Amino acid sequence: MDDADLLEALLSSLASDEVVYSRWCWSSGADLAHHVHDLAKAAEADWAHEAVKGATGPTTLKEIEAALHLVTRDTATDLMVNLSTDSLVFPGHPRHDRAHARRTATKAMSILGPGSEWLSNIDGPWANGRAWNPVTRHTFDGVIAGRGGGFVVALLQVGED
Repeated sequence: MDDADLLEALLSSLASDEVVYSRWCWSSGADLAHHVHDLAKAAEADWAHEAVKGATGPTTLKEIEAALHLVTRDTATDLMVNLSTDSLVFPGHPRHDRAHARRTATKAMSILGPGSEWLSNIDGPWANGRAWNPVTRHTFDGVIAGRGGGFVVALLQVGED
């Protein structure tokens, strides 16, 4: 299995039924904000029936860019695990096995390599709370996106209460 196929399988295993979305592409200079924007649009389309009437959120690449900030690889790994396993809306209701998610996130990180760049809209480690800058029009969202090793990846969780 080549790295692209493996990355597809890894990210798919971190995603879940219309709550956690994943995507990857060959980097070829791909802009992380554009990648997140495309993933957010897909999630918003799937979640249109759940959206709060009149809710607004970022719609332009500049707004998405403004919501994202650099995070370390360690933080990115933790965020990838947490977005895959823990509900932003209902904490304490795990959706995936944490050990599997940790192994999967670690492997995905290794494919992107040690020089990879990671961005998120979540402010600080998960244990410190869940403050974020929205990337969708939904009440809850969290994203981690990275670029390296010739790939761009993103994992996005959305939710409503």
